[in-house]
Amino acid sequence: MSKAIPVGVSARHVHVTREHLAILFGEGYQLTVKKPLSQPGQFASEEQVDLITEKGSFKKVRILGPERPQTQVEISLTDALKLGIKPPVRDSGNLKGSPGLTIVGPKGQVTIEEGVIAACRHIHMTKADAAELGLKDKDIVKIAFGGERSLIFDQVLIRVSDNYKLDCHLDTDEANAAKIGNSDTVELLK
Repeated sequence: MSKAIPVGVSARHVHVTREHLAILFGEGYQLTVKKPLSQPGQFASEEQVDLITEKGSFKKVRILGPERPQTQVEISLTDALKLGIKPPVRDSGNLKGSPGLTIVGPKGQVTIEEGVIAACRHIHMTKADAAELGLKDKDIVKIAFGGERSLIFDQVLIRVSDNYKLDCHLDTDEANAAKIGNSDTVELLK
């Protein structure tokens, strides 16, 4: 069975805690919605920060909202080369033992000891989607893209929650390798 899944290409970004947001932007500061993301309640904010390591930096990296229980930085493996760090490829929120860096905002800076990952490719889906496809949370599947640079991706994590909307998330390295854009779809292979 195969099913077309819409793609969301994920560029480098930051998720912050309430405490870190206050340090970076000032006490009581609230994120400003720039645009909604594919997942319900998630948004790209107007706010941007700089990411700094001893070996490199990125300016104007977007914060995604809402706030999170732990500050997390998601980068591609190509980004990691510029920063001179080796983030693990992990599911969002699995930060133990990952490298850290310094995040600089207009009012202050925060150095996190861990929290930088390259997010594993994954598909968000509802319980109804999962039931229709015979899948469950944390299953691993393959996806295929048949464009000009056709490619099959293995080791794609399934994430199931009724708070999700059907969407496949790839980072910029993965999307660029297959020439996939946000308006494309991939086929779920079982």
